[in-house]
Amino acid sequence: MVDDAPGITLAITGIFFIVINVFIAYVLVRFRHRAGRRAAHEPENRKLERWLIGGTTVAIMALLAPGLLVYANYVREPRDALVLEVLAQQWQWRFRFPGEDGKLGATDARFFSATNPFGIDPADRAGQDDLLIAGTEVHLPLGKPVQVLMRSHDVLHDFFVPNFRARMNTVPGQVSRFWFTPTVAGRYEALCAQLCGVGHPNMRGHVVVEDPAAYGAWQAALPTFAKSQIKTPEAPAGPVAAGGDARVHQGRALADSKGCVACHTIDGSPRVGPTWKGLYGKTENMADGSTALVDEAYLRSFIRDPQARHVKGFPPVMPKVELSEEELAALVAYIQSLGSPPAQAAAEQKAPR
Repeated sequence: MVDDAPGITLAITGIFFIVINVFIAYVLVRFRHRAGRRAAHEPENRKLERWLIGGTTVAIMALLAPGLLVYANYVREPRDALVLEVLAQQWQWRFRFPGEDGKLGATDARFFSATNPFGIDPADRAGQDDLLIAGTEVHLPLGKPVQVLMRSHDVLHDFFVPNFRARMNTVPGQVSRFWFTPTVAGRYEALCAQLCGVGHPNMRGHVVVEDPAAYGAWQAALPTFAKSQIKTPEAPAGPVAAGGDARVHQGRALADSKGCVACHTIDGSPRVGPTWKGLYGKTENMADGSTALVDEAYLRSFIRDPQARHVKGFPPVMPKVELSEEELAALVAYIQSLGSPPAQAAAEQKAPR
């Protein structure tokens, strides 16, 4: 039906194009200028106006009807469709499935936090068993209709998997929807098809289509919302232990929920902003020609006021991020845990080749 809609539009507009141009050619020949003849003065013809109004109205309805019918089916999912929620945020995707009860929990912006990036209402029992995917890869079963519900935390986005030939705008303040049935197994890239800021090109994810058995095994390992809300013990005071400090885990969650990972990588690859791998302890070159040691004070001041200084080679586009003192300490601890340049070099030398 999606293919037929533009075909019908092309056929209708093509017929009108031919008819109108043939009529114009006829008028030019039939009423060409001849010596001694003048056109009759007829400033108004109500009968002709009524015919033109009625004819154009019918024509526009004929053009709109196929598209409206297709759109109605595009957002009217089958009853047995698998529900998938897609949450968009500059510049990353998150995904959520309903749990055993088959219902998604209620959400509200008031509940949004680093530990609850979906904004699920903790008091709603339907949300306790919701299955959460905080990463950028989601799996779907082959041959099963999928209803996609979309929300945005900030600006206009568009969830688009080119291979599926299905997409929809994700508008802040509302839930968008459409459905499709994946028919070919594989791993497909998901893109944002609306310009949503400087990190727009990096807003990518993947959809894996696999047989129902493999999908079931993958889904069984997903954490529920209730489990994600279990608090970890408070971090002990002292130096940050890579990977073992609760602050590091909190900082990793913050980097994901605040969208930091869209601009900063942890594998050394460049992106919109400097990579966090080996950043702590590094000497950064600033745009004004000065240098700065990346220590705790530098990270704190830069996160609090990113426009105060400009790192050479990177655009000054980092927005201010609202963080509490505890959250700021956790984020700095996470960056510190990713290692300093000497530590990275030593680790690479010790690594087996």
